[in-house]
Parts: sequence; C-alpha cells; structure tokens
Amino acid sequence: MLLSACKPKLELLSFPPLKRVHSASQSRPPPLSPLSLPPSPSLAQIKQAHARIIVLSGHAAAAVKNKNRLLGHLLLRLSLASPTHLDYPLSLYRSIEPPSVFASNNVIRCLARSDLPFGSVSVYASMRRRGVSPNEHTFTFVLQACGKGVGLLEGRQVHAHAVKLCFCGDLYVRNALIHLYCACSEMGAARRLFNERPGCRDVITWNSMVAGFAGDGQIDVAKQLFDEMPKRDVISWTALISGYVQNGQLERGLECFKEMRECGLMPNEAILVTVLWASAQLGLLEHGRFIHSVISSLNLPITVSLGTALVDMYAKCGSIELSRLVFDQMAQKNIWSWNAMICGLASHGLGREALALFKGFLSVGLQPASVTFVGVLNACSRSGLVREGRQYYKLMTEKYGIEPEMEHYGCMVDLLGRAGHIYEAVDLIENMKVSADPVLWATLLGACKVHGLVELGEKIGSKLVNLDPTHEGHYVQLSNIYAKASKWADVIRVRRLMAERNANKVAGWSLIEAQGIVHRFVAGDRQHELSSEIYGMLEIIEARITEAGYSPDVSSVLHDIGEEEKENAIKVHSERLAMAFGLLVAKDGDCIRIVKNLRVCADCHEVTKVISQVFQKEIVVRDGSRFHRFKDGACSCLDYW
Repeated sequence: MLLSACKPKLELLSFPPLKRVHSASQSRPPPLSPLSLPPSPSLAQIKQAHARIIVLSGHAAAAVKNKNRLLGHLLLRLSLASPTHLDYPLSLYRSIEPPSVFASNNVIRCLARSDLPFGSVSVYASMRRRGVSPNEHTFTFVLQACGKGVGLLEGRQVHAHAVKLCFCGDLYVRNALIHLYCACSEMGAARRLFNERPGCRDVITWNSMVAGFAGDGQIDVAKQLFDEMPKRDVISWTALISGYVQNGQLERGLECFKEMRECGLMPNEAILVTVLWASAQLGLLEHGRFIHSVISSLNLPITVSLGTALVDMYAKCGSIELSRLVFDQMAQKNIWSWNAMICGLASHGLGREALALFKGFLSVGLQPASVTFVGVLNACSRSGLVREGRQYYKLMTEKYGIEPEMEHYGCMVDLLGRAGHIYEAVDLIENMKVSADPVLWATLLGACKVHGLVELGEKIGSKLVNLDPTHEGHYVQLSNIYAKASKWADVIRVRRLMAERNANKVAGWSLIEAQGIVHRFVAGDRQHELSSEIYGMLEIIEARITEAGYSPDVSSVLHDIGEEEKENAIKVHSERLAMAFGLLVAKDGDCIRIVKNLRVCADCHEVTKVISQVFQKEIVVRDGSRFHRFKDGACSCLDYW
C-alpha cells in the first residue's frame, strides 16, 4: 500500500534486488541494508525505505523484529527532522512497539512546536499507557505544549505526575512549570514555585517571572523582580520593555530601551519592533530616528517585520517622506507593509497617492484584507473623493467578499457627510448589519453642523445624548448646531442638560519632543519648569497674530462664561502651550511636531495657520483625526478635517 502511494515523478532510492526465499529451512534471510538514504531524505524517500523494510520483514518477521524496531526509530527521527505534516510520523510512531522514550520525546517536542500543541498531551498519555517511562525531557516538552495552548487543567495533571515521579527538582522542568502558570495568568502558583527553591533558578526562570507579571498587568512587580535579577540578558530587557508598552507606559518602555543600549546589549528584532511601535503610537520622531540609527549602526538586516515597523513609525510620527523612502527601499514586502504605507498616506491627506499605491498593491498580485480597505476608504474620505470611495466600497464587498466592519462604515459616513450627502450616510447607518457605534452618529452630527442641517442635527444629537449621556462632546456638537442657527434657548437647554447628567470631558493633552525628552502639556498647564517663559511666548504669539488679522473663534467653548473668559480659555489649550514651548527651543529651520490626543478645535487650527506664516515655521500636528502640516499660513488638510 505504501509503495503504491509513491508517484513515479518523485526521485527513487536505489535498492539491491530482492531474492525469493524458497523455504524457512534455507539460509538466514537477507540482511537489511542501511537503506542508502541520503543525509536529508525527502518524505517520499523515507516512505520508500519504510516500504522496503515491510517487504523484507515479510520473509522472516521474527528474525528481524528487533532490527525493524531500530529502523523504525531511525525513520521516525528522519521524518521529524523537518516535519511539514505530522500525520505520517504519528502513524510511524504508533507502529513501533514499544517506542523508546527518546522517540516519544521527539514526537512530543514536534507537536509542542506545531499549531496543535495539545497533541503532545495525547502522545504523553499514550506512552504512559504503553509502559514507556518518561524522563525530565518528556515533562519539559509536555509542559511547554500546555503553556502554548494555555491548558491549565492538563498542565496541572502533568505537574502532579512530575511530583509523583520526583522530577520537580530538575531546573528545566521547574522552568517549564513556571512558564506554564505564567502563560495561564496563575501568577500565585508561579510565584510559589519560584520561591520554593531559590537555588534552583537561572536567567530563564527570572525572565519567565518578569514576563509573567508584566503580561498580567503587574508591571511594578515585574520591575521589582527585574531589579533583583543577579544576571540579565536581552530577553530580560525585552520582557520588561514589552511589559511597559503593553501596559500603556510607552514612554517608560522607550526609556528602558535607551538604558538597555547603555548597558551594551544588542537588541533583537522583537524588541526593536516593540519600541518602534511605541514611538509610532506616541508620534515621537526623535525616538524613532534613534531606534533607526541603532539598527543602522549594528548593520542589522531590514526584515519585512522591521521594515514595516519603520514605515509605520515614520508615517505616524509625521515624516511621510521618510516612511515612503523606507518602503521603497525594502527588498521584500508583505501585505502589512503595503497596508502601513497606504494607511500612512491616507492619514496625511495624500489620497491620490494612497489610491495609486493600492493599484500597485493589486498589480503585484496581493489579495487585499479588511484593513487594506480601511486605508483606501480613509484616503478617499480625507481627500473628498466621493466617487472613488463608492467604487472601492463596492469593490470590497462585491469582488473581494469582505464584510464591512465599523471602521469601513466610519470612513464612508465621514466621506459622505463631509461632501454633503448626509441622507445617503443616514441610510448607510440605518441599513448596517450590526448596531451602529455612537461614533458614526457623532461623525454625522458634525456634518450636520458644517452643512447647517439643524433639524436633522437635533434628531441625531438627541439620539447621541441618550446613547451616551456622559460624553461631553455630543452636547458640545449639538449646542454648536443650535448656536450656528441662533437658537440660544436651545443652547442654554443643552448646557443645563449636560450639567445635570455630569457629562465627562476627556482630558486633552499634547506632546512635543525636544532633545530626546518628551514634554506633556494639558490646558492651562503651569507645571513645566519653563512655565513663565512659555506664557511669555504666548503673549508674544498673541500680539503678533492679532497684528496679522487673527480674531478668536470661541464656538468650541461650552462653558457659561463671558466672551473674554472664553478667549482666555482657548489661549491656553494644550497644543498652544506645546507650540509656544516649541518656538522657544526650536532651532532655525526645525519643524515643530506636536501630538494631540483629541481633535484640534477650529480656533487652534486657525491660530496654527497664522503662526506658521508669522513665525515662518513649519508645524506638524497629529490630532485624534489626522495629520495637519501647517506652512506659510495654510494647512495640508485644506481645512477639510
């Protein structure tokens, strides 16, 4: 049966011809050859050798039984050397009676590293039923499989076996147990094992504990353990830095990376991708450039993962030119590399360029994913390309069969709303297959304000404040619609309603990087060490932009205070403080780069345009919506944001 499975096109092994055995009384059966297998045989060649053994065994099975078992182990080892499919090695393993512990461990190890790690547990149970005694390597591999599959119940049973058979004193078994409990977020059990035998620890033990507590959100405990480590390696630093990043302490993670470099350790690809991601999220170009310089100084190859992280980092840090340069220089790209570049161009308002790149993406034969169309539709939205947006939305659903997700609906609602197709956007939301996110209605409410649709805006605004009564932004938008229509009684009513419901305001902040240090500002901030100089610069800015013809727009201020107080409130918005600081420390020709967590208000947007002209400075602001590049009194968004 095995012989018939070998196709004629496959390369065949050369075996000596078989001789017919006339009777059992004749001389001993022909000895088995060493099978003439090459050093790295293919699966087909291994199956041919297997078939040869079966044929030879048929002549005198009893005489060659033990040798067959040894050859079976040899074939099993060869078939597991580079396994692509484990069906054949598993069937071969089951045919060996009894299998050695070495063969069992080899099968368990391969299954533990596969996509079906719990197969290791089944093989372990099988070997126990077949009377094969496990050793320390058996437990190490099985526990690794349980950790990979987050199999706490199975892992506890294997742990009990290890205790009964006295293997828990082995360092590698203990490390596998600690890793298992950390992977299953059972940090209490992991800590007990860690404390049981202080003398039975190595750097892997410590690394598992640091990574476990960091992954469980207990970053302070992880840092304490890290500080207590007698010896650290790059994995130790990776565990701590990744922990900071995963727990939202991005700036601390970047600081740790610099500390690691000062220790002279060479970073691995995983840690570089992590810190590039952190820089991208914070929009910190200087940090990102520093990481890129480390990669260059170490002559590390730009892999697909590393190149994609660099493309994403430069795009999100406001340097779309460097992002495109890295993308064009990448020797190899995958779908995520293209997605990062398309989304980056879209966020910078370069809609036509993003669509051209998408056509290039299709021309190289790649299949777009859901996130690809988020970038494409966002490009259309940011550039007001209504016709193209409709075409690509149809292409996504009809040709590629991608079901629209909330992000796709958001792009289309934004596109249609900005272009004045409000009722088409309403129909799109109402015909969605999933419940509409309040963000979609909020997007449409903003469009109603722009296009003066008071009645529809009132309906949508009422729906929003009922859906999310604690979100201050909904009240602000609804009030602004009434104010634009001079319906002051309704403005007062909305203000009172907001106060009664204790609507929460999301705290706004702005970041600016100077000489490798991140400076964070909030509205009215006076905590900075240069606070007096910053407020002095604000007065200079105010005087010069007023001379240039600026007049404040206080429509975004919803407090029941006088016009002068509203103007003063706007003057100390977080981005204005960051901008004043940037003007103080920036050198001639430097671009001022600011990251803001919320959407920039209309007045600050106008002020920044005037500042870029009066002070002859290029200013890049990444807000909660997109990038704004201000230069010579104009913004790259063309006031379309």
